[in-house]
Parts: sequence; structure tokens; C-alpha cells
Amino acid sequence: MNIRLKLLFLLLCFQATWSQQSITLYNQFNGRYDFTFVGNTLNENENSFQLSPTILTSSSANLNLGTGDNIEAAYLYWAGCGTGDFNIQLNGTPINATRTFSNILVQGTDYNFFSAFADVTSLVQSQGNGTYTVSDLDVSSFINYHFENRTNFAGWAMVIIYKNNALPLNQLNVYDGLQVVSIAQNFLDVSLNALNVIDNADAKIGFVAWEGDSGLEVNETLRINGNIISNPPLNPATNAFNSTNSITNSNQLYNMDLDVYNIQNNINIGDTSALIQLTSGQDYVMINAIVTKLNSQLPDATIEIEEIVPVACNSREITINYEAFNVNATANLNPNTPITFYANGIAIGTTFTQNTIPIGGSETGSITLTIPPSIPLSFTLTVVIDDTGNGTGVVTEIIENNNNFSLEVNLLTAPVYNQPENQTSCNLGFTSGIFDFSSYENEIKTNPLHVVTFHETQQDAQNNTNSIVNTNHYEATTTPKTIWVRIENENGCYSITSFLLLTKNCPPIIYNAVSPNNDGLNDLFFIKGLRNIFLNFHLEVYNRWGRLLWTGNNNTPDWNGKAENSIDGERVPSGTYYYILHLNDPDYPDALTGYLQVKWE
Repeated sequence: MNIRLKLLFLLLCFQATWSQQSITLYNQFNGRYDFTFVGNTLNENENSFQLSPTILTSSSANLNLGTGDNIEAAYLYWAGCGTGDFNIQLNGTPINATRTFSNILVQGTDYNFFSAFADVTSLVQSQGNGTYTVSDLDVSSFINYHFENRTNFAGWAMVIIYKNNALPLNQLNVYDGLQVVSIAQNFLDVSLNALNVIDNADAKIGFVAWEGDSGLEVNETLRINGNIISNPPLNPATNAFNSTNSITNSNQLYNMDLDVYNIQNNINIGDTSALIQLTSGQDYVMINAIVTKLNSQLPDATIEIEEIVPVACNSREITINYEAFNVNATANLNPNTPITFYANGIAIGTTFTQNTIPIGGSETGSITLTIPPSIPLSFTLTVVIDDTGNGTGVVTEIIENNNNFSLEVNLLTAPVYNQPENQTSCNLGFTSGIFDFSSYENEIKTNPLHVVTFHETQQDAQNNTNSIVNTNHYEATTTPKTIWVRIENENGCYSITSFLLLTKNCPPIIYNAVSPNNDGLNDLFFIKGLRNIFLNFHLEVYNRWGRLLWTGNNNTPDWNGKAENSIDGERVPSGTYYYILHLNDPDYPDALTGYLQVKWE
């Protein structure tokens, strides 16, 4: 029995199971891009035809990009039998896997397979065209075991994305994972999403696949959207994965495939996905990466809010400064693309782009909107470009789900404060008074971060100028006096309030001893807090027999111990006298009376 028949017999006799990692979109490029593959096998012969297991630990391949081709990205994949070697070298530079994939074929016993990924863009950009050598990729400890099943292999491949201004505008998608087709699972469906087919001219698809055998072609097909694709004579319709390299036209890429197919007649304008279908009645094939290139001339509208400026404190108007972009695009974005703004999901305004936004360009704009009263002071503001106000757009884009930008907004409001009480002090004359309102600062504010200042005019409070410094000993020359208060919060919003300084006529203090000897001490009958305060007071002084000796008011001097209307200003004798003080003030309806002592010596 030859090796291939024996292998088929073994596959039929054992139940096979496998593990897989679904192939999904890894990255997308929109612009004047194309791709190519570079890679090589480490097998010295196809494993189905090896008489004894052998494997290399290094191999080389050449990158030959054309003039004007600029490397945008370079992704290195390597794979082999066994549980994995994830630390290798590329042109002498150590490379560590940043993502890994695995698969297990259970066929009586476990057969492990692995692949690994590293982004080597900077290295390849710096070295450019030339020879690339992968080394230190060692699976030698597994090949004897895998040789029994003829699944011993190793290899590497680089997916190169390059840009050239002479290329048409394309959309390139790089998908990867690790999925299998074999006799145990003789069909494999892979759905490629995130496509946007505008023009299918020169559309192509490329595969990085491992372990395919040129000698095994039992029911082996590759379909896209139900149509078998081939590239004869290199890739016949009945043997898609047959150790070939479409870039170099080689059929000696033992047990790996780097194949590219033209698919322009197998994909339709308007498609957003494609179905890749593989079948195999015997060959064991692992798909690791798929790259699609589609002609796609479309804009890609995105938007960001640059700044939100409240029109005023306590206002529900805001000015929104925004920037609309057309960065990840392959065509210009036309004017009049609608832009709608939402507050907590409620549309509050729509505007439009003004100019043609070129590929990679942007446009700034501004709009002033009023936030409805039903929206709280803190809300989520969302701006959506290509939205007419009801969630629908008018522009076909490369990516339709990246039109939103949201941020949290807090409307500016004036600070809340405690209303200060009016303050009353004793009248020091003509309604003047001394006041201490230094404690009001902490009593007024409701937030320790608020700043409270006091001012003599409302204009000073509004302008935050000429603040009162001596709040603990403030002299008001006349009352009532309005003190204006400015309370400012951390957002710069402020409130203005005020309180009154008032005076009252406090009870006078009567010094009831008179020694009119001109020594400067008690020479006059002095009553503190009387003059210029009780403007209508009337004071009378009597002797002990009730004779009125003197009367005074706010317009007469204090009594000097002499009787009125006496000849030559007759001095009253030393002794005790009686006074009656009529304040003539509503708060003091009763006269103040008492005794005073006069002493001349």
C-alpha cells in the first residue's frame, strides 16, 4: 500500500476532531493600496513524498516591490507542527509572537499545530526590498511524530501592504485566524464581513495556508460566493492548495500556499460580505490569513466635538465647535452632508457640511443650540454625521458605523448660596455705624470652593472690582447701606446678592457727675450716644426744690453747671440735681430721669 493510500486508510479508520480559531477581520486599509506575499517553506520536500522526516530551521525569500511602492504594513505569520515555537528571528532580529493560533487534530492521538503573528512593519520599512530570512524556527522535536501521519511541516509568510499614488483607490481587508478543512471536516465556510464593493474591477483575494499537499486532490475546491475559483495551471480547480506561490509562480512551496486569485466576476457591486467555501476529501489544509482587495471609491465621514462653550451661566444655550473628517476614505465627502446633534438621544439640531472635504481632509464648524427644558443640566451630547435627524443618512460610506461622537455635558449654572441677613449696629451719629460681617463669607457659600467677595456697588460686584477688605470693622457713614455680595463657583459663574447695614438708636449712656472747674475732666454734663443721634432730644436740669435751672437740645452746648438766665452766669452750688431727658424717639416713649452731682472743687 503506497503512502497516500495508507494515509487515507488511517484517516478513515480514526475519528478526527479539531479545534479552530475563527477567521475575522484584523485590519482594513482604504486608499491607493495593494498587497503581496513573501515567504518560504522549511520542508525540503513535500511531506507526503518524504522517505524520512527532515526539516530546516531557516529559509529565505525575496521582496521585490516596484518603484513608487511604499510599505504601509508588514505582518509576519509562521506555522508548523507541534505546540509552537513563538520566538524566532527575521534577518537576525529577534521576533516574539504577539498573537498565536492553534489547532489539534485528534486521530487516535493528538496532533498539534500552531501559527503565530507579529507586526514587523518598522523592520520591513527600514530594510525595504531584498532578501528576508526567517531563522530559529525549530519544530524538529515534533516531526518524527507528525511524520507518521505525514503532517510534518513548517513555514513562514509575510503579508505586505503597500501604497502607490498610481494605484486606483482600493479597500484592503486583512482577515486571520486558524480554520481547517480535511477528510474529517470536508467543508469549511468562512464569511468575510466589512466589505464594501463599489467596483469589482481587478478585485482579488489572497490566502496564507499551511500543510496543503500537491499530491492530494480528492474533492478539493475553493469557492467564493458559490463559484469555484482557480488559477491554472498553477492552481487547478481540483487542487487549490498544492504547495504553490502565485507571486513567484513556484510549485515547490512545500506544504504551504501563498495564492492570489482574481475574483472580479465572483463578487458583485453592493456586496458587504463574501462567503469563502473550501472542500477536501483528503487533504488537510489550515487557512491562516485571507486578504481581499476591492476597488472602493467612497468617503468615510467621521466627526469630533472640539469644544463646547456655554453662551452664559444659567443659560440653556451652548455653542458647539466641531470638526468633520474624511480620513479613512477613498473618495471626497460632498458638501451638504447632514450633521445632527442629540441630547440624551433627543434630536436638538441639524446642520450641514459646507465644502467638499477631500480624502484625508477635514472641515471645522460651529452651531449654537438650545437645550430643551426636559433635558437635565448634566446630559450626554451626541453628534452624528450623515444623519438627517431620524437616524438615516444620505451618503454611502466605506464604514457606516463610525459616524458618532459623544461626550458628557454639564450646563453652567450660577452658584446656590445662603441669603445673608441684614445687620444692625448702634447709630454713631447721623445714622453712621461700625459693622463686622467677616463671618458672612462662610455663612453665605454652600460650597467651600466658592469665592465670596463684598462690594459697595452692584457694578463693582458684577465686575469683581473694589472689594471690601475690612469686613470686620467696616464704617458706614450713612445708613441704610447696601452691601453687594458676589459668589463665584469654579466654573466662573457667579451670583449676586445683597444685604443692608442698618443703624438703630441705642440707649444713651449718662455720665451723672459734673465738675465744671476747667480741668478737662467732667467739665460738662456729658451724655454719650445722644447728640446727632436723638436729634429731637430735650434735656432739663432741676434743683432739689424743683426749680428748672437749664434746658438743652441738639442745638445747644452741654450744661456747664450754670443756671440759665442768671445774672453774670450764676454758678449753681455744689450738690445734687435732678435731670429729665426726653429723647422724643418712638423707641423710647418714656423720659429718662435721674440725679447728677455737681462739684466745683
